[in-house]
Amino acid sequence: MKKIILIFTIGILYFTCEAQTKDDLQSKAEIFSEKTGTLIQKEFIDIGTLKKCKIQVVRFTDLITNAEQSALKFEYELASSTSTEVKNTFLDADELDGLMKSLKIILEKINSKKPTNYTEIYFRSRGGFETGCIQNDGVWTIYLILQKLDGERYVWITIADLPILYNLLEQAKDKL
Repeated sequence: MKKIILIFTIGILYFTCEAQTKDDLQSKAEIFSEKTGTLIQKEFIDIGTLKKCKIQVVRFTDLITNAEQSALKFEYELASSTSTEVKNTFLDADELDGLMKSLKIILEKINSKKPTNYTEIYFRSRGGFETGCIQNDGVWTIYLILQKLDGERYVWITIADLPILYNLLEQAKDKL
């Protein structure tokens, strides 16, 4: 009987963890923007583009209470022969410093001694944005993921792109 209860409990935990969807990965700004019973204004401020990934500051304002929430938006158009799909994600203002520190560390790791084993380094936001690098056979591959659980949302960047991305984030920080 104990084995059945244990197996049942493990099964429930497994399916609960697997049931996470895109909706579970929301930034504070997205949650704020989805409030009902109020009037929301969105202001989009262009920061720049890196590898066809558009970076913007988005300010959400509740026009009834004057409450505000800002975030960084990453947007990428994925074009196929039949259609164009827009992929995007948000990084909350309070997560930007962590991302910038992470990018500095990633740049230091890449330029330092190469690991002998397969290695992954990554930063994840609450809204599903991820950046990091993978080292395999002495070669570092750097990426941005614009939505977790979707393999098509990768933006591949180079070591030379990291300072450009950092500069864009500095510009965005001044406007958040």
